[in-house]
Amino acid sequence: MSTERNPTNATQPAEAGAAINDLTRSGRPGDSAEIARVRTLTEQLRCLVCQNQTIADSNAGLAIDLRQQVVQQVRAGRSDTEIKQYMVERYGDFVLYDPPFSTTNAALWVGPFVLLVLGLLLVWRSVLRRHRSPDAPSQVSAEQRAQLQVMEARYQASTPSAASPLVSPSASISKDSAQRRAGE
Repeated sequence: MSTERNPTNATQPAEAGAAINDLTRSGRPGDSAEIARVRTLTEQLRCLVCQNQTIADSNAGLAIDLRQQVVQQVRAGRSDTEIKQYMVERYGDFVLYDPPFSTTNAALWVGPFVLLVLGLLLVWRSVLRRHRSPDAPSQVSAEQRAQLQVMEARYQASTPSAASPLVSPSASISKDSAQRRAGE
């Protein structure tokens, strides 16, 4: 289905044409303006059955009834705003093909932008992590450097130096026992 709405489209449902033809039979001057109003209004109202079509494009029974209501209200001299308000009072904001921003639908209007910003922030953060060089100098204060030097000195003091050969624990035990025997 095409999402374009063209009031002069030849594929317009027969019932919509019939509703508009009712206006032309009235014989009153200015009927072409009324026909244009009906077309414009029916293209701005959503079919509550189809949900993805205007009442001008839909063949559903409810859409036919809504088109007839629009024609009757145009004939009665109601303004476009009054007709839309009547439809909203009966069916809610959903009947409008382009509903207004309100507190009840704020998440639907703002949500996609919030998700887009969050997604961009995550991508930006990921790119920054990948481009950081592992060789870059870290931000270490003088106090932290001093603590690192003390810890390094303690570590070197507790481990055997490279000049002395590593002695296994069993070798040091046998060395101790040999000295004890010699002293006896």
